[in-house]
Amino acid sequence: MSKDSRPVRPSAIAGYENWPAYVRDRPRYQAATPEVQEFSDALGVPAVVPPADVTVHWEETSDGVTTSQLSWQLGFGPRTTGWLLRPAGSSGPLPGVLALHCHGGNKFGGADRLVTLPEPHPSAVEARAVHYGGRAMATDVARQGFAVLAHDAFAWGSRRFDLSTPPWRTESALEARKSQWREAGVVPSDAGLYNAAAGIHEDTVAKAAGLLGTSLAGMVAHDDLAALEVLAGLPGVDAERLGCIGFSGGGGRALALAVLSPRIRNYVVTCMMTTFQSLLPAYLDAHSWLLQTPGLWKLGDWPEMTGRSGAKGFFVQYALSDELFPEEGMRGAHRILKSLHGPERYTGSFWPGGHVFTAEMQNEAISYLLRTLSAEGTTAHSLSSPTNPLATEDP
Repeated sequence: MSKDSRPVRPSAIAGYENWPAYVRDRPRYQAATPEVQEFSDALGVPAVVPPADVTVHWEETSDGVTTSQLSWQLGFGPRTTGWLLRPAGSSGPLPGVLALHCHGGNKFGGADRLVTLPEPHPSAVEARAVHYGGRAMATDVARQGFAVLAHDAFAWGSRRFDLSTPPWRTESALEARKSQWREAGVVPSDAGLYNAAAGIHEDTVAKAAGLLGTSLAGMVAHDDLAALEVLAGLPGVDAERLGCIGFSGGGGRALALAVLSPRIRNYVVTCMMTTFQSLLPAYLDAHSWLLQTPGLWKLGDWPEMTGRSGAKGFFVQYALSDELFPEEGMRGAHRILKSLHGPERYTGSFWPGGHVFTAEMQNEAISYLLRTLSAEGTTAHSLSSPTNPLATEDP
């Protein structure tokens, strides 16, 4: 084969060809303290310019919640889609919550798994059923008297990479997966095909990020910081009462955001707390690049990162049969957190069950946000009391 007749390699970062220039040309994120700057630099977070072109595409009210679809353009990649949810008829100012979606192996969708929508995509319905007890968490938080913004993060949903023509390495691994499906008589959906490709492609994204001096977690944090600025600037939102909540990868995002931004007053981390040591050697492959940023351990253990945050308090929920974290790692993290923070700042709750944000756990988390972000005076639907048999356990 002559040189001119060789097949042309497809882009390995399709849809994001302007990403390298964006990162190269931007200064680093300027943190409030040296400790936070060290964390930010470890993740490689680029400076954030608050989006100035927030567009409202539609708005409707159902079951006591008004939902608005928003979008904004960051300096690279596709436009971000987000949803603002608030109690119907509220005039504000309301405390604001950034709802952070999980990784879940589902990059075809993003924040749509957290929101009640008129015509939800089947992949969002499936993610909600598997990970969130069938509930639209962001919508439920809004119903309790909050202005909630749920947005697609870097590489998810509206911000996903274009893998319609996969890079060769991704395509080769994807063909092997397709062969397995054929043998099993499985016909994958478009979302299933994309998610299989995206799972393989995440290594390529992490490589590109590392070459640019950033990381997958650093780019996701960039998008989260921009979304937080969007939320803080929306009418009817009290920028002095902001929090965030996330399950699994979203919980890791909540911790990172609370470290990076002094805007976060209180936050919730669900099923995303352990010691780094406990991941060795068997649990390393249970997690994505979103948790395992190269060199992060040099700054301290994962629970120790909370000491770099200026938030007033935070709440961690553990699942004792979590398939992604060994029990001793979770209990070790709990001990570290208790030693670093007094009970007025840190609360930990242990639940039976696996890696899932159950309805009862969500009620407990929302109750924490109600207490700490002072949402009194709003009309909230009654929350059922969490029935946690381990609620009073002190491991």
